Amino acid sequence: MVITQSNHHAIRPASSNAGLVAIMRRQHPRRSWLPAILVLGVVFLLSLLPVARLLLAAIAPGGEIDLVAFVGRLSSPSAIRATWHTLDTAVLGALLALAIGTPFAIGIAMTDLPSRRFLGFLLLLPLMIAPQVMALSWLHLFGPSSTLLGALGLAPPPGTANPLLGRNGIILLYAIQHAPIVFVTLRAGLSRIPRDLVEAARSAGSSPVRVLLTIILPMVRPYLVAATALAFVSGVGNFGIPALLGMPVNYLTLTTLIYQRIASFGPSVLPQVASLSVLIAVLAMMGVILQALALRRAGHRFATATPARFALGRWRMPLALFGWMVMVFMLILPGLALLTTALIPSFGVPLDWTTATLSNFEEVLFRQASTSRAFRNSAMLAGGAALILAFGSIPLSIGIERFSRVSQRILHGAIELPYALPGIVLAIACILLFLRPLPLIGSLYATAWIILAAYLMRFFALAMKPVTTAIGQISRDLDEAAAASGARPLRRMLTITTPLAAPAAVAGALLVFMSAFNELTVSALLWSSGNETLGVVLFSLEEAGLGTQAAAIAVTTIVVVVALLLVLDRLGRRLPAGVLPWR
Repeated sequence: MVITQSNHHAIRPASSNAGLVAIMRRQHPRRSWLPAILVLGVVFLLSLLPVARLLLAAIAPGGEIDLVAFVGRLSSPSAIRATWHTLDTAVLGALLALAIGTPFAIGIAMTDLPSRRFLGFLLLLPLMIAPQVMALSWLHLFGPSSTLLGALGLAPPPGTANPLLGRNGIILLYAIQHAPIVFVTLRAGLSRIPRDLVEAARSAGSSPVRVLLTIILPMVRPYLVAATALAFVSGVGNFGIPALLGMPVNYLTLTTLIYQRIASFGPSVLPQVASLSVLIAVLAMMGVILQALALRRAGHRFATATPARFALGRWRMPLALFGWMVMVFMLILPGLALLTTALIPSFGVPLDWTTATLSNFEEVLFRQASTSRAFRNSAMLAGGAALILAFGSIPLSIGIERFSRVSQRILHGAIELPYALPGIVLAIACILLFLRPLPLIGSLYATAWIILAAYLMRFFALAMKPVTTAIGQISRDLDEAAAASGARPLRRMLTITTPLAAPAAVAGALLVFMSAFNELTVSALLWSSGNETLGVVLFSLEEAGLGTQAAAIAVTTIVVVVALLLVLDRLGRRLPAGVLPWR
């Protein structure tokens, strides 16, 4: 059909435009294959190659498969003990995280709780703050040298052991660090429960508590399983918390055992630590598979509808007060402990108006060469990874759109693999990949480039997710109309897709920067002299007894992260739904 306007020009329908696009693709078959080849190449280099190299080093370090030696390395007494410690703390930490995150998810997603959005934002902060910073804040809160408790006259007697050191402290901080994972996962399920179902039960005389126990929680059971599995995976791969709380009392998990062996023996123990890394990866992937299976079942239980809501009535203010008390205990008191420690000249000096000083901040920011260099290195490496992934995510997402649905799921699974694996596993894989000289570029080991490469692999998925979501929501008619008008693929990407997906790319870049700026798990094994990162320097200062300077670094990183979160929140109005979990 042809529609004729007053100027007698014919406008072709969309089917005709699609035919022109198909003709253009047939005229340039090589160009249609080029994006697919580039996508597969990038996914292979950043996701599949490091995992394959790690597996090869674990089961065939000499070039031949030797499963007997592989099993022997995993059955040593130290490996078995570290495996038990890993499973014990990760499982109990996940269950405690479930106990913390579930009430907040219900209160924020399904009730009229006052200031619920701000409470949700605060609850997500532990997930955004580096684990070693969280551990350091709690150490300075409850130890005998606690500046905050000392100022209040509540500090334990000198010589008292810090109650956070060891197994119980690791479990508690795993729970606090990973409760946001439970909150985000469970909130997604609660938001899908139809209001009609809850109102029908209430009309039949069921109390809100009975509706919660007999209808809501059974319906979101898959989300509860998925949330627990994700918290378990995060505990298996956590390094910062067991490093600061477990290593001083020789309570080793698999991640800290790998760190100790590499720090003591260097690359000569790579087959041993590669085997331990594969074990960590297997435990983590078991949790990821359980999470995926649970959420697959959840997708068929009920359809999305108007979310259910409960009116709290006279319980609104008491429950809001209780929520704020929990936030004070989880976040504000540890943060104040860090700040007060950073404001005294040295441990043992009480904090008052005469002793408060900013000398620790001046020392780590301007005077001390290693710490100022670490700030510069972390900013450059995190910023470089964020910029590279932000610019690369848009053409890669466009290329992935050309694949079939099944192929897209496989590619997204491969992209998320390095992020799902514990960071220390990826660090071992990078050492194995870049220890020997490569053609044209030589060896990247003991350089800043190996850290940048690890960041690109580790945070690839963080940058891709918001951009992929945004591009998936762009109508294909725009691209087809431009193609029918003669616009080449590069021009269509620059003039149509990029402007529409730019806010999502900026959000992904900020997420990458926040995650990489003060991380420790990856760089703990990859740093070298002159290439220290903030996480490494903070850990080293605390080990050296310079806790006041370490606290100053931790406070500075928290300020940076919170500022970036506020920027992301302002940007959230222009982002696809689901990119920012607190909105």
